[in-house]
Amino acid sequence: MDVFDQIHEAHHEQVVFCHDEESGLDSIIAIHDTTLGPALGGTRMWPYRSADEALIDVLRLSEGMTYKAAVADLELGGGKAVIIGDSKRDKTPELLRAHGRFVDTLGGRYITAEDVGIGVEDMEYVYEETKHVTGIRSTPHGSGDPSPVTAYGVYHGIKASCRKKLGTDELKGIRVAVQGAGHVGYHLCENLASEGAVLTICDIDDERVRKVVDDFRATPVDTDAIYDVNCDVFAPCALGAIINDGTLRRLRCSIVAGAANNQLEEDRHGDALDAKGILYAPDYVINAGGLINVYGELVGYGIETAKEKARGIYGTLLSIYDIAEEDGIPTYRAADRLARERIRKAREQKLERPQPVAERA
Repeated sequence: MDVFDQIHEAHHEQVVFCHDEESGLDSIIAIHDTTLGPALGGTRMWPYRSADEALIDVLRLSEGMTYKAAVADLELGGGKAVIIGDSKRDKTPELLRAHGRFVDTLGGRYITAEDVGIGVEDMEYVYEETKHVTGIRSTPHGSGDPSPVTAYGVYHGIKASCRKKLGTDELKGIRVAVQGAGHVGYHLCENLASEGAVLTICDIDDERVRKVVDDFRATPVDTDAIYDVNCDVFAPCALGAIINDGTLRRLRCSIVAGAANNQLEEDRHGDALDAKGILYAPDYVINAGGLINVYGELVGYGIETAKEKARGIYGTLLSIYDIAEEDGIPTYRAADRLARERIRKAREQKLERPQPVAERA
């Protein structure tokens, strides 16, 4: 598909391709929609096989951020950035500073934060070149790592999903298979274990798995075997597109509810989950805690307020499940409808406001 066709398909406002010869930076910044406010979304660093693959990812991720902010009732739009490269081998302070300079050229239309392959400490280098950064520690209102709040929101989303599907939100004895033991996955396991959930864990990093096993008495499995685990909840907390033709037939769960972005490889896989009777917690709804956390840096609330707002994911998901049931549609479509309706109303309100004479001239 032509680049502009891909941009037009999801109605993106702006896509910027960035290259810095000296640092070796190759990156893409995508701004999906700024109707509700400036586009906020993290920077991901990943060894994409091609620029096309990176473009597809950043377009999907930025669109998801628009819907995430809308459903969470935040005055933010959706954006995302991807850096092409191996974060363990290619990441340098010079590369991160170069990325910050490109972010700064957008004048605040895009605000960045950490994501896969980029940590809080990396954002400090970006912050040296632009103030349009969240999730850092070196400012008075810096919130640092948003992972604990993301995990806290997912935890409450799992409780809501269990209430809807299993008739209870008590997690003692509930079997949860967690895919990914990174920052969010670890904190999610911590929350789940505190309530007595029975955990299975996998990750490409053996050390991360050992820590979850030691700290929370989880059962480890190989990364590919996680799809075959007989469980109540499958919680994807790694990369996206893991609900696909190959994995769908293997899932042995009642609920899919986790922190990963873009869990559905295609929309039809959400339809397939619904047809199989598996309740799907739309990813950008259940994982909004991190966005809620960094939004606090922009408006001035702290960690406790962020956690309180993240608890609201419980009620939001129940509302989406009710809409889906009443209208006979999959849950991801119900979530999209809710997000688009808020954006539509905001856009109409903007159009109804009289413009200053200088702008009309």
